[in-house]
Amino acid sequence: MGEEPLLQKLRIQEDIESAEHKLVSDDVEDGDGPVTFILLFTTFTALCGTFSYGTAAGFTSPAQSGMMAGLNLSLAEFSFFGSILTIGGLVGAAMSGKLADLLGRRGALWVSNSFCMTGWLMIAYSQAAWSLDIGRLFLGVAAGLSCYVVPVYIVEISPKQIRGAFTAVNALVMSSSVSVTFLVGSVTSWKTLALISTVPCVLEFVGLFFIPESPRWLSRNGRVKESVAALQRLRGNNTNITKEAAEIKIYMENLEEEFKEDCFFELFKPRYSRVISVGIGLLVLQQVGGLSGYTFYMSSIFHKSGFPNNIGVSIASAVQLVTSILGLIIVDKYGRRSLLTVATVMMCMGSLITGLSFLFQSYALLNNYTPISTFIGVLVFFVSITVGIGGIPWVMVSEMTPINVKGSAGTLCNLTSWSCNWFVSYTFNFLFQWSTSGVFFIYSIISGLGILFVLKMVPETRGRSLEEIQADITR
Repeated sequence: MGEEPLLQKLRIQEDIESAEHKLVSDDVEDGDGPVTFILLFTTFTALCGTFSYGTAAGFTSPAQSGMMAGLNLSLAEFSFFGSILTIGGLVGAAMSGKLADLLGRRGALWVSNSFCMTGWLMIAYSQAAWSLDIGRLFLGVAAGLSCYVVPVYIVEISPKQIRGAFTAVNALVMSSSVSVTFLVGSVTSWKTLALISTVPCVLEFVGLFFIPESPRWLSRNGRVKESVAALQRLRGNNTNITKEAAEIKIYMENLEEEFKEDCFFELFKPRYSRVISVGIGLLVLQQVGGLSGYTFYMSSIFHKSGFPNNIGVSIASAVQLVTSILGLIIVDKYGRRSLLTVATVMMCMGSLITGLSFLFQSYALLNNYTPISTFIGVLVFFVSITVGIGGIPWVMVSEMTPINVKGSAGTLCNLTSWSCNWFVSYTFNFLFQWSTSGVFFIYSIISGLGILFVLKMVPETRGRSLEEIQADITR
């Protein structure tokens, strides 16, 4: 009964450490190290996995005609080839959390890299549909793993004052990799595109030999000296890491004393209810709010509205790139919760504008304005994704989840995300045929409920250490 909450313990320890080291003459505040070369290199290596996922997602569009003609594939065979990525994603998601806990963050990236490299090579040298499908399945497994491991790894190695920006790069890389794949695929054959897509895999393979393991994962597994050494590498030899290292160590010791090892059923204890509710809620909002529908069927939306498809896709890709960079700059300035609120409002408005455009079209009203209003609605939706909804949910899942249940929680959240991804991409065409406006009104209503969810449930995590966030939210 007399035990203090973890957060209070951490704050007391921080005060002690501050007093003990007040004579240390570092230019950098303890625990808020500079952006070092090894930190940038480690982040770049991890993001190669995200880039590979983006190339896999964008591969089918430019490759369709060449693959169907070159390998004599039917539409059904090619459709199965495209959809099997999601099946592989579910497999990768199911084992992502446990694998990252068992092998470490870097070890899980090794597994993801192996699946990705093998998948692309099988596709590049395929002469039959079965080998194409296995290669695509392997790419899905790699994507399912990297969707969880990359943001978790980046969150765990980044200084707290730039953690949001570093993790937001993940969304920027994802959107830009799809655009790059569209561009390269328009001027090369599908086989050449598949071989070019191995380049990020090769870069990641080389980089994994030189990057450190997550200091928090090492500390959690009792390798304290290695944890301190990895943290020192990431922060630079001239940075005083005493406070940050002590905070990590004390938090892990409290976990060892007070909580059991990671178990799936631990997630359903009351102390983790908010973590799981917020994590799953944000990922469901991200996907069921229409992300996969807009992304996979953007061309169909523009075609139905009468807006030129090539112009629409090109402008949308450019806007996504610019707004991703904007989101990168402001995520640590204005905070996660504020950006999520603004982004969810924009998500709701984007679908509402698109739905109204098709509603007026169905009644032959304002036909001259339907193409441009639909285009505006789609742009508003995609800005909401790149500014907040696309990347911040995974940032917050990684920040909020205590490391003792991170594996199980990550698996659950990742499976939820991929399942919703499949559900929306599968149902969009049916809903679009049922009612061109109704599908977007459904997305708008879901996004509207999401606004209330963000305001009521989502905490602010900007500028706080992971240990502070996790101790506070699980009290």
